[in-house]
Amino acid sequence: MRVACGLALWLVCATAFASERVAFIKIDGAIGPATATYISRSIEEARTQNAQCLVIQLNTPGGLLDSTQTIVQSFLGSTVPVVVYVAPTGATATSAGCFITIAASVAAMAPATTIGAAHPVSIGGFPSGGEEKTDDTMKQKLENFSVSYMEAIAGKRQRNVEWAKSAVKESASISAQKALELKVVDLIAPDLPDLLKQLNGRVVDGKTLKTAGAEVAEIKMSPSERVFQKLWRPEVMFVLMLIAIYGIIGELTTPGAILPGVVGAIALVLALYLAAILPVNVTGLALIALALMLFIFDVYATTHGVLTVGGIIAFLIGSLMLFNRADPLFRLSLNYIIPATLVTAAFFIFIIGKGLRAQLLPVKVGAETLIGRTVTALTPINSRGGSVFVEGEYWNAISDTPIEKGEQTEIAAVEGLTVKLKAKGESNHAIN
Repeated sequence: MRVACGLALWLVCATAFASERVAFIKIDGAIGPATATYISRSIEEARTQNAQCLVIQLNTPGGLLDSTQTIVQSFLGSTVPVVVYVAPTGATATSAGCFITIAASVAAMAPATTIGAAHPVSIGGFPSGGEEKTDDTMKQKLENFSVSYMEAIAGKRQRNVEWAKSAVKESASISAQKALELKVVDLIAPDLPDLLKQLNGRVVDGKTLKTAGAEVAEIKMSPSERVFQKLWRPEVMFVLMLIAIYGIIGELTTPGAILPGVVGAIALVLALYLAAILPVNVTGLALIALALMLFIFDVYATTHGVLTVGGIIAFLIGSLMLFNRADPLFRLSLNYIIPATLVTAAFFIFIIGKGLRAQLLPVKVGAETLIGRTVTALTPINSRGGSVFVEGEYWNAISDTPIEKGEQTEIAAVEGLTVKLKAKGESNHAIN
């Protein structure tokens, strides 16, 4: 009986200890697929740990709409209360971060932080000319969807719907204190301990939180999540695209090297994966492809470098248009574009150009170099055979026209280990 009571007491204490746990993660940077996976996994781990809540410390300039939707859906379907804490001091929750903060079970901010500016930016390029009207229509559709989506989230969480809509329509942005006054967020806390103290006793989704003095268990990003979080950047895709170009074209111009082809193929697969995620402009890709063709054509054409200059211009403009420069988050820096343009031009002019020109030079080694050589017949030679001495070797020889011993003759063709001869000055047509 005493043992049973002791076991029951231990179970009660263990349960109480387990309940006083708060799961914690940090999101610092752009919102992408890796971020969405990390947050979804953390919610599941917090549920498994029987945590009081999951606190997400957020500092982001924005991110992808698809990833934001995934995060919002995981928030709304979570059985564990999710607290989004915009921190540390000076942090922002703009664009995608605004959607994520509004969707949280509890929204909190540190002093001197900001939230808002959630106006969507078109995920494609900005076509010109006849496509301008179509582009405007698509942007309007995207804006209307974002407004209704934000309205639904704010209404679900009983936050200031009108301000939330203005954050999308007008890119409205406010400070933490103003956000608290407008009921956009629920709390202002200078640090995590103070946040947990304010959360203690708060009823969230029918659950009374016990967070005062709770153990904070940080959930780290997995190695794969860290890798993909670093990978999905415009500059990474740009570099991978260049590696793919150099590797694959280098392999095609120097068959058998193998390594450039393998590296180029791997880089191409990764670049295609990122192109499916990042807001890539098809026009930019087309200009870069045109530049590559101009570089190669200039090797064969006698344009005195005109096509190369055109290729450099096309590559530069294509790189500038490759990503949507209206969104600072996906803006490719000139620090990458200019060196890449110069290196690519040099690669085609000095490496690929020399390689292709070398392939056009006359053959200088091998059996083909024997054609046209003048030799002396060592024996009488006819269609049944004979022999000559050339390049330090004896060769079997045949000729449709009989050749006397000691007569000067010319090699017309090489067939295996036999040379076909013709009389000097005789055309090839006469022996065929």
